[in-house]
Amino acid sequence: MNGLPINVYSVASVREIDSSAIEQTGVPGYALMERAAAAAVREALASYPDARRWQIVCGSGNNAGDGYVVARIAASQGIVASVLSVADPESLTGDAATAYGDFKAEGGVVLPWTGVIDPDAELLVDALLGSGLTRDVDGDFAAAVAAINAAGAQILALDIPTGLHGDTGRVLGCAVHADTTVTFVGLKQGQFLANGADHCGDIRFSDLDIDAECYTGRQVEFRRIASRRVDSLLPRRKRTSHKGDFGHVLVIGGGKGMPGAVRLCGEAALRAGAGRVSIATDPSHAAVIVASRPELMSHAIPGAADLDALLVDADVIAFGPGLGRSEWAGELVAALQKDDRPAVWDADALNWLAESPDRADHRIITPHPGEASTLLGVTTAEIQGDRPAALGQLQERYGGVAVLKGAGSLVSSSTGEPWLCTFGNPGMAAPGMGDLLTGIIAALLAQGLSTEDAALAGVELHARAGDRAAKRGERGLMASDLLAELRGVVNS
Repeated sequence: MNGLPINVYSVASVREIDSSAIEQTGVPGYALMERAAAAAVREALASYPDARRWQIVCGSGNNAGDGYVVARIAASQGIVASVLSVADPESLTGDAATAYGDFKAEGGVVLPWTGVIDPDAELLVDALLGSGLTRDVDGDFAAAVAAINAAGAQILALDIPTGLHGDTGRVLGCAVHADTTVTFVGLKQGQFLANGADHCGDIRFSDLDIDAECYTGRQVEFRRIASRRVDSLLPRRKRTSHKGDFGHVLVIGGGKGMPGAVRLCGEAALRAGAGRVSIATDPSHAAVIVASRPELMSHAIPGAADLDALLVDADVIAFGPGLGRSEWAGELVAALQKDDRPAVWDADALNWLAESPDRADHRIITPHPGEASTLLGVTTAEIQGDRPAALGQLQERYGGVAVLKGAGSLVSSSTGEPWLCTFGNPGMAAPGMGDLLTGIIAALLAQGLSTEDAALAGVELHARAGDRAAKRGERGLMASDLLAELRGVVNS
């Protein structure tokens, strides 16, 4: 993902950029189509060098046009390239018709759709329907999608997998499961929302050499969190540094019977570079935590009044891991809602906050979709149905910075365009991962980052550590596996 651009657009904005290149800078539409196809062929050859027999499955519109040019270029480079057309190619118009005509003129043969994919094809190219699709895929197109998915060959999608909504990422009836998607002109938001990540596979991008002026003034929906931005927020430390330079994080939580969450959170804060980390927890846990991780300063707090002395020395609060819903927890919530230190609230702290909502600009909240539904009083399905809108509502209602966790975690921004994390993997859907994120963000706050920078950097570092940990496999990944990779990520 590091080679992708930062900005992510709506389908309409990408269409405006494309039109601007044609109308204002004089680039013919067919020239852009040829550039797109050439980029797709380059990526296919690089990603699947052993695939020498391709079948390009074409539909209608310019997506089909791209497919015909791909077939022509691939054949010129020694690839056995066949075209299967689900729509009548004679009905194509404009640049797509030109692409079909050029393919035929060079001896290309187009086979009509009969319900069967070439069983010997080593690479299938999805050129059925493009990013403008807004209705469910049906009829022969649905049958072709099913056949592509079932064929067992590698799949490369042109611009966006057929059946995936370009703005929402929802599956429209059915959708191609691509191994690679080569997308053009601008990244589309649907590639990163809802089902987008599952269907796009590895995303590759070409701007088709469109002039930068064509992008000026276009509405940006998200900004990808760039690794170089995150790394710039963590400069090399001076040799004269001492632990007092990097802040003191106080982790508060761990209700009776739940010491693991605060231990994970505290250790993540240490691994992410906090100078000191203290734990305030149920009296039954304090000795256990110190015994298992002596670098953490663990304190027994029978009640909220016992927090006072610890708060005096704390720079940042990490509140909620393992907190629970007891009377003890409720007392802590009431006390900490009055505190104005930079803070990260997660887990049960968010459920308490939903019952007694307030706005606090010094606070970062990090809900997963279920917690977000509680905070906003809607269903989890509604949260997932429009994650950007949910993020905006969380920030508006509770102030500060909101992080909406999940595949493609979103972070609210002071400029209005949310930050989008494109790292991470399904193995991270495991217990304790949220506790680690809370500790990482708190550590970055303690080291002097703003709430927004700490949130976006914390989300990115957490995801990158998760990807390192998943190199040995996603299934069975545990929070402690991610924790073991964190130190390397924050020093990379």
